[in-house]
Amino acid sequence: MMTTGVLDRARDRLYEPRPPRRRAPGIVELSFSAVGLVVGLSFFALSLTPSLLPREGWVQGIESGVSFMVGYGIGAGLYAVARFFTVPPARGRVRAALLVVSLGAIAVQASFTIWAYVGWQNATRLSFGMSPLSPLVWPVIVAVAAATAALLLVIARLVRRLFRWGDALAIRFLPRRLAVALVGVVLTALIWWVASGAFVNAFFTFSNWTFSGRDLQTNPGATQPELAEKSGSPASAVEWDDLGRQGRSFVSTGPTASDLDEAGPGGALEPIRAYVGLRSADSLEERAQLLLDELVRTDAFDREILVVATTTGTGYLDPHGVDSLEYLWNGDTAIAGVQYSYLPSWISLLADQAEVEETSRVVFRTIHDYWSTLPDGSRPQLYLYGLSLGTTGVEAVLSSVDILNEPIDGALMTGPPFLNEMHYEITRARDDGSTAALPLLNAGRTVRFADESGVVAGNTAPWGSTRLLYLQHGSDPVVWFNQQLAFESPAWLIDGERAPDVSATMAWYPLVTLWQVLLDMPAAGSVPEGFGHLYTVTANLQAWNAVTGSPLDDGDVASLADTLERRADAIEAELESSS
Repeated sequence: MMTTGVLDRARDRLYEPRPPRRRAPGIVELSFSAVGLVVGLSFFALSLTPSLLPREGWVQGIESGVSFMVGYGIGAGLYAVARFFTVPPARGRVRAALLVVSLGAIAVQASFTIWAYVGWQNATRLSFGMSPLSPLVWPVIVAVAAATAALLLVIARLVRRLFRWGDALAIRFLPRRLAVALVGVVLTALIWWVASGAFVNAFFTFSNWTFSGRDLQTNPGATQPELAEKSGSPASAVEWDDLGRQGRSFVSTGPTASDLDEAGPGGALEPIRAYVGLRSADSLEERAQLLLDELVRTDAFDREILVVATTTGTGYLDPHGVDSLEYLWNGDTAIAGVQYSYLPSWISLLADQAEVEETSRVVFRTIHDYWSTLPDGSRPQLYLYGLSLGTTGVEAVLSSVDILNEPIDGALMTGPPFLNEMHYEITRARDDGSTAALPLLNAGRTVRFADESGVVAGNTAPWGSTRLLYLQHGSDPVVWFNQQLAFESPAWLIDGERAPDVSATMAWYPLVTLWQVLLDMPAAGSVPEGFGHLYTVTANLQAWNAVTGSPLDDGDVASLADTLERRADAIEAELESSS
């Protein structure tokens, strides 16, 4: 009898009517969570602190609006969870005291960051050689932040309405707590599938279609080459129209033998540039074979230096990276590349990771198999090169078994993105006393690091027969973004380890720093050269000189760097005037 009473009471509690809950605000109603506002304002203040790169007003507005809504969501969510588990809320004097302390702390924090923001930004901008911001940027920041936060709030309330509809439906058949938990899991999984699956696939498909049309265009200054040493010329088996936008620029620009003679000792060779576009052949294997055929046709294997370059997403090869090598070796070079995507790098980082690795392996294997059959004394030195996502392809080759029997001579990897596992492992395993921004590994026996000032000091071990070099900036968000930034302070922000181009006032904050560095990535190519993701011709020249061991002495390299900087400035001015 007693047992029956206990069971009855347990059943009554399990199926007790749902207590009335406060009406949720309408989708556009001006009603907000007090806890959410407090936490959101704190996140807003933190978003104003410095990041890796300077920020324009509208970018800061987006960053602050998103940061506010992240904080608002955390605060409102924690309060909702507390109510769900019937945690008693603060009342009376306790509630008043908590409110006063919270608002006071937020007021102090927000006032300080708002006051200091322009000064922080201008300190970074001036160190980058950029013009300072005016305090008049604040109306832009506030307007964009408010619009961004409002849009996200509307979306969040629409999602909440969906969840409440699901709750109301499930409660008809299940106990309340079980219904709410089950609906939460199911709808969260459904939204995640739509966002990360169907939506992402549709975005990539649309982007590929859009940018494939742009690939048919030709960049200003790109004209079909007449020299047989270039792909796309009348002597080439690769059609000019099939090279793609960036491929056409690669083969039609760069220094000629006469340009090299003007800057060097004379007697320069015409640099060989071999390239195959996505439209040049139907399959990856056919494109790789076509590239090898181009190298054989141009007698590339008779040159001193042969570089297998992995392009970025659109097929781009950085002129600073390829031109500098040709000047350094007086044209006794051959550089080969294959396009694998139509997408720009910021999309390729997400969509083309597997594609770039597979393309790099197949292209390298095709060329390496032929190169390894040539007599050791008469074949060229073989190097790999990649910028940004291209370095991911280079690392894929370095980790393959293809080079065990016939090792390559080296590789230059510029601006390696956060995807690169080898770069991550080397940085983590760095020698004691070296910094995360410019690590040392085994005293530089195989892998070394460089920035704009050259190869990092402290490499005391002899550099082996295969020389690997990473060229990177401390201010390059493409290099330093990592999902761990959400909840872990990075080593590259520790005092004594941060690079000189990283603001001394930049600090780490949970979630906020992750979003700051993520938003820095699209702007990484819009800062002056020598910062962010833009590497100067001098830095590339110094890096190639270190990797290839050119016959030039330090004075000749410095003089050549001055010449190349003037040439780059003249080309940029000419392009600006023509546009």
